[in-house]
Amino acid sequence: MSRATFAEIAAALESAQEILVASHLRPDGDALGSTLAFTLWLRSLGKRVTAWNQDGVTRNFRYLPGHELITTPESTPRAFDVVVALDTSVKNRLGTVLESVAAAGLLINIDHHVSNEAFGDLSYIDPSAPATGQILCEFFQDRGVALTPEIATNLFAAVSTDTGSFQYSGTNARTFDAASRLVAAGVNVAELSGAMYESQPRRRLDLLRHALNEAKFSCDGHLASFSLSLATVEQLGVHPEDNEGIIDHLRSVEGVVSAVFFEELPEGRVRVSARSKDPRVDVCEICGQFGGGGHPLAAGARIKGSLAEVEEKFLGAVCHEIRNRN
Repeated sequence: MSRATFAEIAAALESAQEILVASHLRPDGDALGSTLAFTLWLRSLGKRVTAWNQDGVTRNFRYLPGHELITTPESTPRAFDVVVALDTSVKNRLGTVLESVAAAGLLINIDHHVSNEAFGDLSYIDPSAPATGQILCEFFQDRGVALTPEIATNLFAAVSTDTGSFQYSGTNARTFDAASRLVAAGVNVAELSGAMYESQPRRRLDLLRHALNEAKFSCDGHLASFSLSLATVEQLGVHPEDNEGIIDHLRSVEGVVSAVFFEELPEGRVRVSARSKDPRVDVCEICGQFGGGGHPLAAGARIKGSLAEVEEKFLGAVCHEIRNRN
């Protein structure tokens, strides 16, 4: 593994013909927008590019230009000159993509998670960037790439969704500089924002209503949490992508320092999403204790155990950090 420069990454891609671009399972807007932007750019260079994601493109992201380019991995493994992993902090979070790569001449890892393991032959990890989409904006600027409206729209969606509409603490001057250049390249902000934030399915409202009714507050009111069982998922008829952003409603409550969302998964696992409003409560470090990772103020993990068991252990760890703030 080497710490790559933009020039080294561009050179590696220039000499390749068969390229795979992939991102983490249960993809969010940053993963999908970054994948599509990079895929569209590489195709404009005449490369043969495949874009895979274990879960494909969920319905709530089908407004992204070129979304049909991302497919689920093929059953017969294929060989690629280069595999590009985007927004993926841990290699195994590529999921079934790994099983469908017969061989890769080179693995490139571009990401912004502080917990990234720097897997790959060339890695560009920038935890100061609030989104992988911002890194790609800077990559394209560095390489003198003229952005099309389609590429710019995907990057704007990537940055906007991963910064909470430019609200989260990682948002910096570089973020707004990137956004300005993307708008200048042809992003229709009003139209895109409507698709991102004002076109929610009604079942998501049902889930939000349930979450707010069942929310728990502990640790002297500083810790908010919500658990979603498989039985409730079946009852409400919600889809995995409907969970996106639910935790932010708990985090927004006055006095809450940290919010945690527990989602029961099949085969005795629980998906945990954690948020913090106080840098002294590092949820990335807490999730790391359970095999997960992410960012200091936004992280996650998948933990073996029942919903009740995982909830008790994880909330105990978070409350310990809240009470021991200096």
